[in-house]
Amino acid sequence: MRRTALFAAAAALVAGVLAWPAGAAPTTFVHPGVTVSKGQLDFARSQVDAGAQPWKGAFDRMMASKYADLNRTPKPRAVVECGSYSNPNHGCTDEREDAIAAYTHALAWYLTRDERHARKAIELMDAWSAVIRDHTNSNAPLQTGWAGSSWPKAAEIIKYTYTGNWANSGRFATMLRTVYLPEIINGSNSNGNWELSMMEAAVGISVFLEDKASYDKAMAKFRTRTAAYVYLSSDGDLPKTVPSQNLDTRDKIVNYWQGQSTFVTGLTQETCRDLTHTGYGISAISHVAETSRIQGQDLYGTDIGERLRHALGFQAKYELGTAVPGWLCRGSLKLGLGPVTEVGHNALANRLGHAMTNTETLTERNRPSGSNNLFVAWETLTHGDNPG
Repeated sequence: MRRTALFAAAAALVAGVLAWPAGAAPTTFVHPGVTVSKGQLDFARSQVDAGAQPWKGAFDRMMASKYADLNRTPKPRAVVECGSYSNPNHGCTDEREDAIAAYTHALAWYLTRDERHARKAIELMDAWSAVIRDHTNSNAPLQTGWAGSSWPKAAEIIKYTYTGNWANSGRFATMLRTVYLPEIINGSNSNGNWELSMMEAAVGISVFLEDKASYDKAMAKFRTRTAAYVYLSSDGDLPKTVPSQNLDTRDKIVNYWQGQSTFVTGLTQETCRDLTHTGYGISAISHVAETSRIQGQDLYGTDIGERLRHALGFQAKYELGTAVPGWLCRGSLKLGLGPVTEVGHNALANRLGHAMTNTETLTERNRPSGSNNLFVAWETLTHGDNPG
């Protein structure tokens, strides 16, 4: 309780000092500032150095993973071709995993000060920035969003904390600006996790590029999509929609919500599809909210935070084994939410003091969380009970 109260007091102070109008990019960008801040990195480092749990266990899990291997060889491609469910898979897995590896090595560098990890992160980023030109086939926007969510997290840590030389950082920025951003910035009318992941990448890339116009555009799409992804009873009889999708009748909305016709607070557009894809959407919401907080705007105190809090709690309840009622998804749910609760739980329960019993139970059960091998990695280490 003391921890929660301290977090809440600090959050109120920060929000009062740093808030600015909704959707506006910061006057000055904060670095490192994509999902994880310097304060959070420093806290994680201090806990790992002290051997404190769960952070030391999370660190050990990260360092034992394939992503932390100093012998990793990058596998860049000029054209990454990803069809539905990555079939065909021409570079899709390689790109996503090299991006996660770059972020992993960047974290390892910061936490250990072993320069070999910084140089490996740079090697991975340089290999791709020298080669890649395009993403193609039906999953190109989603693939770009997933890989594009990890690259700027790695780049932010290296550019702003590593004192060695990253000679090709400008080329890497050009890659993000010309190969990644155009593929994602205009959004998607597919299932909501697509656009949420794409906007996560667009926001992170905009921070690294210090591109205020793209930041504002991505944030506006993010807020519209989040409102259309997670239902609150205050929305009315039907969920909110994204105007471009022309979901202008109840039947169209029900069909888009996987056939679900009863709407309750915390339900998401993909709950009745499966909780894995729902977890992708929830994770992206939490990542954008966290980046926005680091940049000085507290979205957690808006409807974004309310939707995230209730989405986490609703999904966590069933993930923990609560019987599925007949009105929900025809009485059957496909579980598998994934390692996606740490960021939102820390922000909403610890900082803001919301009671989130189910989310907390699930979060602690899954510790130390690992990677989903797409765009989520090591969040017990970076965000678990982290006041930074």
